[in-house]
Amino acid sequence: MGAQILIAVQDAAYATTIDRFLAVDGHEVDRCHDAQGILRMVGRTSYDVIVLELGLGEAVNMEMNSFISQKNPQTRLILLFDLSELDRAIEGIRQGAFFYLPLSSPPSDVVLVVSKAIKSVQADSAVARLEQGAFEELVGHSPAMQRVVEMIRKIAPTDGSVLILGESGTGKEVVANTIHRLSKRQNMPFIAINCAALPEALLESEMFGHVRGAFTGAHQDKAGLFEEADGGTLFLDEIGDMSPITQAKLLRVLQSGEFRRVGDTVTKRVNVRILAATNRDLIDSVAENTFREDLYFRLNVIQIRIPPLRERREALPSLIAHFIVQGNQQYNKAISHFGDAALAFLANYPFPGNVRELESIVAHSVIMAEGPAIQVMDLPDYVLQGTDRNKALSYEEDTTLKSLSTVEAGHIRHVLEVLEWNQTTAASTLGISRSTLWRKMKEYEIDVPASR
Repeated sequence: MGAQILIAVQDAAYATTIDRFLAVDGHEVDRCHDAQGILRMVGRTSYDVIVLELGLGEAVNMEMNSFISQKNPQTRLILLFDLSELDRAIEGIRQGAFFYLPLSSPPSDVVLVVSKAIKSVQADSAVARLEQGAFEELVGHSPAMQRVVEMIRKIAPTDGSVLILGESGTGKEVVANTIHRLSKRQNMPFIAINCAALPEALLESEMFGHVRGAFTGAHQDKAGLFEEADGGTLFLDEIGDMSPITQAKLLRVLQSGEFRRVGDTVTKRVNVRILAATNRDLIDSVAENTFREDLYFRLNVIQIRIPPLRERREALPSLIAHFIVQGNQQYNKAISHFGDAALAFLANYPFPGNVRELESIVAHSVIMAEGPAIQVMDLPDYVLQGTDRNKALSYEEDTTLKSLSTVEAGHIRHVLEVLEWNQTTAASTLGISRSTLWRKMKEYEIDVPASR
């Protein structure tokens, strides 16, 4: 599939020659020769590569390279400069341009650099697809989470504000980071701040920055997170805990893109996408006048609700496997899996702390385990105390001597029951293929309950 390319140079013949080279490879090329054309075309098309003559913005007193970088951060920008503009071209590279060439370069040289830029775009797209695939594998295959994945796929390329709802520990920041990595801002900063972790005065300073002398201890000017995230994404976690004063200042940024550092009189402008999250019911907060209604509607352009882990237990095997790998790397261990009894405890545990708690449980178990498999004794005490022990161990405590096939049939049935008859997840947990599980269920006359 060809790339979308814009050639923005004054010399029409020069642009046409470049166009012809690129068209041979199946790329879609637009051309324009003045600043108005750039503004119009960049406004309606998201280009993979733009070849820009630096002087084109001067007629309308605009820095076109800065405008394009802010409008489409994912675009590879190639600057063509007159020898008198070398300093501007170097500054353009500092601002994120992909490459620069003298305006006297032959069209074939420009095409060669464009080809390298296209490969760079394609490599980033491949990484984004891999990240999305890894995220989908991690969150599991429940209808609720597949809905979340589908929403992320649709909203990531846009600049709409997103409100992510869910209990503590469900993975709201993971969702926010995935949205950023799949967006056109992926090469720009992703900055997260927990609004509940800082007192009001410090939160305001962290978000908007301050000038020297603004308050006791402000010994020098400091840029805030909005400035640091310019062109990228700012994730505001636990936004329901933000004070009314800070809410008002945040609303102003969302409405106009403008703000002032604490103690300053100078207005600054930024281009930042806002992702917000909370474990509170903001509708109730609006009714109680603790959260601004106008800010709520500004943030709630798109809403994603993440279900708690107890409502998507089919994600347990993939999450556990992920955290085991993570724990092995962090603690220099070689754990392969959870033993059946230990896994049964996890399958019956309510996970009040959601995915974050599961990560902590697996880390604890990896550290404590002495063999390749995690046993019941390796689990944290609070997991053992917070689980229905009789339900978790009922199939383990029957000491009657049985045939191997009877034991296997009982174990397969138990795993299916624990995993609520999700046969794909059960096969993964048992370490067999889906077709093998089906064959054994048929052999042992294990029928899925009619209610499933």
